[in-house]
Amino acid sequence: MTWWVLHVDMDQFIAAVEIRRRPELRGLPVVVGGSGDPTQPRQVVATASYEAREYGVHSGMPVRAAYKKCPQAVFLPSDPAAYEAASTEVMDTLRSFPVVVEVWGWDECFVGAETDDPEQLAADLRAAVAERTTLTCSVGIGDNKTRAKLATTFAKQPRSHATAFEHAGTTDAGIYRLTAANWREVMDHRAVRELWGIGSRMERNLNELGIVTVADLAAADVDVLRKRFGPKMGAWYAALGRGLGDTQVTDVPREPVSRSREETFPEDLVERAEVEEQLRRIAVEVTRDVVAEGRSIQRIWVKVRFISFYTPIKSRKLPEITQDPEVIAVTALVLLDKFELRRPIRLLGVRVEFAPPQDSL
Repeated sequence: MTWWVLHVDMDQFIAAVEIRRRPELRGLPVVVGGSGDPTQPRQVVATASYEAREYGVHSGMPVRAAYKKCPQAVFLPSDPAAYEAASTEVMDTLRSFPVVVEVWGWDECFVGAETDDPEQLAADLRAAVAERTTLTCSVGIGDNKTRAKLATTFAKQPRSHATAFEHAGTTDAGIYRLTAANWREVMDHRAVRELWGIGSRMERNLNELGIVTVADLAAADVDVLRKRFGPKMGAWYAALGRGLGDTQVTDVPREPVSRSREETFPEDLVERAEVEEQLRRIAVEVTRDVVAEGRSIQRIWVKVRFISFYTPIKSRKLPEITQDPEVIAVTALVLLDKFELRRPIRLLGVRVEFAPPQDSL
C-alpha cells in the first residue's frame, strides 16, 4: 500500500458549531466575533457562514463593517470553549480510523495513512465526521503536506466553479487529489499567491523578480531566490513552486516556538509617550509568560496596526538570549523607532521567539 497525506479542513467550522446548537439559524447569514454586539467598536469577525460571505463578510474584518455589509445577519459572541469541545469530537472521530492525526488547529489537521484507495478513505472520514458530529469537512489528498493542503481549496469549490480536469478522479465536490502527476496541469497557470505560505507581500516581492505564476516560480533560478530571500527561504520558495513538501505526519503535539501578546485599544493611541507605555507593558507581560514556562528569548517582533488597518511588523534578533523583561522592553522600543507613527494606532503586539531548550538560561 502507498503512504498518503490527507488534509482535513472543517467547513465554516465556528459558524457550523453555532448552527449545530441553534438549528433555527441554518440557512441564515451568521457572523461570529467579539461580544456579538455589532455596535461595539474594536471587534473582529472570527468567522462568517457561507450565507454571510455572499455579502462580502469575511474573517478578520471589523464587526461594524460586517454589520454595514449585512445588517440582517445574526451576530453571535465568540465561544472558544465550545469550539475546542467540538474540535475534540472531530479529532477523536478521525483517530478511530487506522491513521495518524496531526492537529493544526480547531478546524484542520493532516492525516497520514497507508491505503490503496485514498479517495475511499477520504469519503469514509467525511461520512464518520458528519455522522458522529453533524459537522462537515472537506478533504485534500496529496503525496505530501503542501499538495494535500492546496487540494483542500479545490475540494471546497463547487463543481460549477472549477474546470473539469481539476475535479477529474474525485468522488464528490468535497474531496480532491493533487499530486506530482497533476501538479503542473492544475497549478502552473495560477498566481503565486495561491500557493500555501505566500501572502500579498511575498507575492509583490516575487513579482518584482518577474515571477508571477507558479510555473515561473518552479523555473526560477534558485541562486536568485537565495540572494533575495536568504539561503533557507530562497530554496524553500523554489521547492514550493514545484509542489514539494514534507510527507511526515506525526501525532506528537507540536512544541510551541514562540509566544505573543497583542491588544486592540478601546481608543486609538495618538501620543508617542502613550504608545511607548503600552508597548513596554505588553513586552514585559509576554516576557513574564515565557519565563514562567522556563524558556528564554532569542528574537522579538513588534506589530503596529494603524487606524487604516495597515499592519507593518518589524523584528530583531537579540545579541544574546535572555529572560530579562527590561531587555525585551527596550528592544521593543528600539524597533518602534523603525515605524512611521504618523497615524493613530489601534493595536500593538509583541511576539518573542524561544531559544532552543539547550540554550535556555
